[in-house]
Amino acid sequence: MSIETLPAEVIDLIAAGEVIDSLLAVVRELVENALDAKATRVSVSLYPELWQVQVADNGRGMSLEDLKICASPHSTSKIRNSKDLWHITSLGFRGEALHSISQVADLAIYSRLKGRLDAVGWKVDYQQGTAITEEAIAIAPGTIVTASNIFGQLPVRRRGLPAPSRQLKAVQRLIQHLALCHPEITWQVKQNDRVWFHLSSGNNAQQVLPQFLRKVSSSDLQYLRLIEQQTTINHQPEYIHQPATIELILGLPDRLHRYKADWIKVAVNGRVVHCPELEQVIIAGMARTLPRDRYPVAFLHLHLDPSGIDWNRHPAKAEIYLHSLEYWQERVSDAIAQALKLNNSSVPQTFGDRRIQQVLKAAEATGNYEFGSSSPDQKSTNEIGSLELKAIAQVNKTYIVAEHSYGMWLIEQHIAHERILYEQLQDEWQIIPLDTPIVLNNLQKSQIEQLQQIGIDIEPFGEGLWTVRNAPEALATREDCQDALLELSWGGDLQTAQVATACRTAIRNGTELNLKTMQNILDRWQNTRNPRTCPHGRPIYLSLEETTLSRFFRRHWVIGKSHGI
Repeated sequence: MSIETLPAEVIDLIAAGEVIDSLLAVVRELVENALDAKATRVSVSLYPELWQVQVADNGRGMSLEDLKICASPHSTSKIRNSKDLWHITSLGFRGEALHSISQVADLAIYSRLKGRLDAVGWKVDYQQGTAITEEAIAIAPGTIVTASNIFGQLPVRRRGLPAPSRQLKAVQRLIQHLALCHPEITWQVKQNDRVWFHLSSGNNAQQVLPQFLRKVSSSDLQYLRLIEQQTTINHQPEYIHQPATIELILGLPDRLHRYKADWIKVAVNGRVVHCPELEQVIIAGMARTLPRDRYPVAFLHLHLDPSGIDWNRHPAKAEIYLHSLEYWQERVSDAIAQALKLNNSSVPQTFGDRRIQQVLKAAEATGNYEFGSSSPDQKSTNEIGSLELKAIAQVNKTYIVAEHSYGMWLIEQHIAHERILYEQLQDEWQIIPLDTPIVLNNLQKSQIEQLQQIGIDIEPFGEGLWTVRNAPEALATREDCQDALLELSWGGDLQTAQVATACRTAIRNGTELNLKTMQNILDRWQNTRNPRTCPHGRPIYLSLEETTLSRFFRRHWVIGKSHGI
């Protein structure tokens, strides 16, 4: 067969297949155009059985001249020349979306310019990238795009797509991701003319995420925003055009975690992307703060100079090349460490603690007041003053009672001390000689290899006997050193050995402490890197703020009633 040039209609269908390969792709391209048009409200209507999608927005709209060419091949308002491809500032930018949709569906676009009182609404119908009809219509400022009979000319493509339920789930996930990246947007999604779900706008993603992640409140999340000046990235001044911003929403490890790593999301400049290198940084940064086999909830959004990103990697723009990746890995790791610290701004609102909520809810049922947290915009009282904990008592020889300016905390002494010792062992893990060697018996081969792996010198000492001549410094002088070595021999890496050592050497519950010792534990614990949980992932403290106590004892209304007010 000889080589021949393909007809234009075949070329268009091939190009459309690269961009529009599912209902999800239709929704993605249309809603991204709506966001680029500076919309604050976006409505998505899905009719999966009819193969129809409609997206309406209140963005800036289009004139009739733009409507006539917006679905023509390679027509876009986002870029003008080849240099613009390396400085992408919009979500849609290739000029392929509307044209590609018109190749696989019937396309109707309604639009009216915003901000012009004399602007008239127009409707233009497209078929295969060509405008066939136009008419004036009554419409509010903004744009409505309806794609119907999707893949009607490609029945094989329809049959090859997943079941409608799976496609709808993918659409839902897309809207959720965009809502996190653009919290200022209000979303309404309908399915067959019935409201499927609704997402309200917020100041940041901390107020959006709880709307679709079950049993999560905004107080279970820590929000951190850091501004990077980008003055030392690989010593490359050509990439320095504007400051970068790191936004991090992190589920507090003592409150929130998941069985799967399905809510570790990374976004760059308004779009969630697949970036395993940064996802691993998040997982590593939360290591030994969560229970075993649990994963964090995290949303990382990098706002970077466009010249530091290459979007031209995948048609769906889900994968990117990120310049100075190692630098951003380091900065994200620092941001996670800062978010996990206990300080004025990182302590969440008291009412976020579900254990306290349950008590207050029970009291509310018989009282004449309504329980509720303050508005998302209102700062908690902890964010006003300094967080200085003062030990005042011990409960059941287990819990340290500490007060501060706005309430009190209960701290479990053993796991707080365990966190202190674990981080000390991480920083200074030393193996020292034993004054008297210890003899172990009946060790398996795997146990011997495990002890050697963590730096223990072990030698045969007879049939079924082995002698150990050194041990971790924290265990060397303990009476139970032999039992501790046996425990360390049962597997795990060096980190596991450090956790086991910290747990064994920490103050036991049931030990009576004086105020000086308790205060010393509090001071050292507050300065740890991850003070919220022990190395096993258990919460260390319970917060009882003054506002919580006041509501529970109804001080805000009982006093008034007693005085006849």
